[in-house]
Amino acid sequence: MGAMRISTKGRYAVRVMLDLAVNDAGAYVKVKQIADRQGISEKYLEQIIAVLNRAGFVRSTRGAQGGYRLARDPSEYTVGQILRLTEGSLNPAPCLEPCEEGQECVRQDTCETMEIWKRLAEAIDGVVDGVTIADLARRHKERTDPADGAM
Repeated sequence: MGAMRISTKGRYAVRVMLDLAVNDAGAYVKVKQIADRQGISEKYLEQIIAVLNRAGFVRSTRGAQGGYRLARDPSEYTVGQILRLTEGSLNPAPCLEPCEEGQECVRQDTCETMEIWKRLAEAIDGVVDGVTIADLARRHKERTDPADGAM
């Protein structure tokens, strides 16, 4: 992965979580319904949901009424949590992470650019950790139901 490019998997995972929040009518939501609404293949969607399910972000049930739901309230999930689950690290530069041997970059104390990468990482975290699925659901509702916010 190049520096700070969110993969399709990461973007779709956020969309799936948002879809489950927006379409929560108390029943479990079927993968096919999410796939149709989001324009994502069912097969690919199942892989993404499996990751969310293993992490305990969604709950599943089998059978005719089977499907998925968010395990917790949408306000308890940040975009950052979901992206870290699918992307691993969100660090913009490899020098912010320990190398294979587990050591930090040997130039850390003398590197003039290190401060930039640290500030960039903090900015990224500030954005993705400052937005919850509930925030996105609210924005979605305002955009799709403009009469709601009217006088």
